[in-house]
Amino acid sequence: MVDYTQIKSRLAELEKLPSLKADNSISQALEKAGFTRRDFMKWAGAMTAFLALPASLTPVVARAAELADRLPVVWLHMAECTGCSESLLRSDTPTIDSLIFDYISLEYHETVMAASGWQAEENLENAIEKYKGNYVLMVEGGIPMGDTEHFLTVGPHGKSGYEISKLASENAKAILAIGTCSSFGGIQAARPNPSNAQPLSKVTNKTVINVPGCPPSEKNIVGNVLQLLLFGELPSLDVYNRPKWAYGLRIHDLCERRGHFDAGEFVQAFGDEGAKKGYCLYKVGCKGPYTFNNCSRERFNQHTSWPIQAGHGCIGCSEPNFWDTMQPFEKPMAERQFDTVFGLGADSISDKIGIGVLCLTGVAIAAHAVIAATQKDKE
Repeated sequence: MVDYTQIKSRLAELEKLPSLKADNSISQALEKAGFTRRDFMKWAGAMTAFLALPASLTPVVARAAELADRLPVVWLHMAECTGCSESLLRSDTPTIDSLIFDYISLEYHETVMAASGWQAEENLENAIEKYKGNYVLMVEGGIPMGDTEHFLTVGPHGKSGYEISKLASENAKAILAIGTCSSFGGIQAARPNPSNAQPLSKVTNKTVINVPGCPPSEKNIVGNVLQLLLFGELPSLDVYNRPKWAYGLRIHDLCERRGHFDAGEFVQAFGDEGAKKGYCLYKVGCKGPYTFNNCSRERFNQHTSWPIQAGHGCIGCSEPNFWDTMQPFEKPMAERQFDTVFGLGADSISDKIGIGVLCLTGVAIAAHAVIAATQKDKE
């Protein structure tokens, strides 16, 4: 149950704090970008639903977004490609999400900050000290550890990525692993993992909110910030520490091609007649049935499209060890045997799955008939 009094009290406390960017505000930035108040409230309503909150909370979600510039953020880059930052900070037709994140106080972010070398390292040290216990730490990329810790060294002092992320984690109010590399190790941790890249959760004993994806949706990042602003606490997490509001359903559950899967209509090869008709991509390797994420609802490119809509199956990038366990990306996982109850392995080709479902249905009907007959005899 939502405690409205607690939320209003928390926002009142945030309002007392000075904006970390005194010369500008999120409201002014949105207005300059051409977003009307109506646009902003529509966005707030969508975010409220996105976070699985009651619609009556839309005004306070909007207010929390306006106060987001009171929240200091330290963003670290480890072993990664910067794709997660690029996804969020794109300058082409910016969304409300990306504009809000632009005006959150990014105390340290190597991609967008002007400083470099000694000055950049000093900025990081000052931010950690000045906002100790109050900043949100966001880390992008896997972290080499052990004997290969020095494979990632940063800055003029030659500190390892492990050292920097450990220090920043110790003083953070909340910690988010942004992208699959930081959440689970990503491609850096794929076999044979020569750098011994590890997820952020191996660096600290604190709870790490994993926001996986390659890259994750910008809403999945901004939504966690709003959650912290509204409630001052971590969201409900799944077994892999992913927020349930974003990663609670499988790609398969909301896929626009799901009806074709249920009807047994599949693309047999890229470019065939089934592909032209938008049939299910399961037989050409789609990992949607095994992947928990909201891509099918949120999409990419200003929310206009996503890989499955464009004609390629999901590769399962938001799952642990996806680079090793989900390959080959363009073939189903029928050969993987994991001893399921039917002996079909963790997956089987769709024809066998269909047969299995039909058999189960037959067993259920027969069982129902036997139970009904027994009850009738008793009567």
